[in-house]
Amino acid sequence: MVRKFGMFILAVLFLTTVIAAGKFTIGLSLSTLNNPFFVELRDGARKAADELGVNLIVLDAQDNPAKQLNDIEDLIEKKVDLIIINPTDSDAIVSAVESANEAGIPVITVDRSANGGKVLLHIASDNVEGGRMAARVIAKALHGKGKVVELVGIPGTSAARDRGKGFEEELKKYPGLVIVAKQVANFNRAEGLTVMENIIQAHPDIDAVFAQNDEMALGAIEALREAGLLKKVIVVGFDAIPDAVKAVERGDMYATIAQQPSKMGYMAVQKAVEYLSSGRIYIPVALKLVTKQ
Repeated sequence: MVRKFGMFILAVLFLTTVIAAGKFTIGLSLSTLNNPFFVELRDGARKAADELGVNLIVLDAQDNPAKQLNDIEDLIEKKVDLIIINPTDSDAIVSAVESANEAGIPVITVDRSANGGKVLLHIASDNVEGGRMAARVIAKALHGKGKVVELVGIPGTSAARDRGKGFEEELKKYPGLVIVAKQVANFNRAEGLTVMENIIQAHPDIDAVFAQNDEMALGAIEALREAGLLKKVIVVGFDAIPDAVKAVERGDMYATIAQQPSKMGYMAVQKAVEYLSSGRIYIPVALKLVTKQ
């Protein structure tokens, strides 16, 4: 009887939240929709918005920090209830976060963090650990010895900073592995291709490439293919977007670090509604059973 009553209370609370959520308008400012990763993130957010009955306004900054600032100012003018931000630049976004703070609008960041302002919650993968994973994969494949290239994403983003930090710190554990080139390709496939072409000219004897996202990795693969080096050089990406997964299946890409962008987008909207409905955010922590065994 007690269990049934408890389940009834939970059901009532859930329905109350959903009903209350109907009045909420949430803004989602994405760095770019010219990348499958962020398309998946948007789709996850839309799924949550549909299920919870909230109005979701999605804006594409097109990798332009100035446009993102203007987009967020527009959301503030619309008096949205909460803004979810995926920053194009972790420093540049600070003034927008502060503007939302001054307007009394809560902010949640997703995938990439803001370097200032008051943020209610940050939802992201462990990018530092992801970078470490990439280093370990390369170290194992090359038996701890070889010449490595690192393709860097947009320098102002927390994702680029953290993935690079994890990768480089872990790589130091293998003295035989040397980074011979580290260049910016801005998380972009076309730039990954061009930058990799230039690197190949200077370093035709490389053994591995770590690209801080799959778009750059796929561009690098094309450059290596054209140079006849694809079978010699292993490429590791980050994000596990569909094109990258197919490249891994074909053997063109050695590995990619998987994230869950759809889940991140879904959770951002879910937690936004939770906060707007109750003034609190519930973060469950897994329980463990301790026995004599």
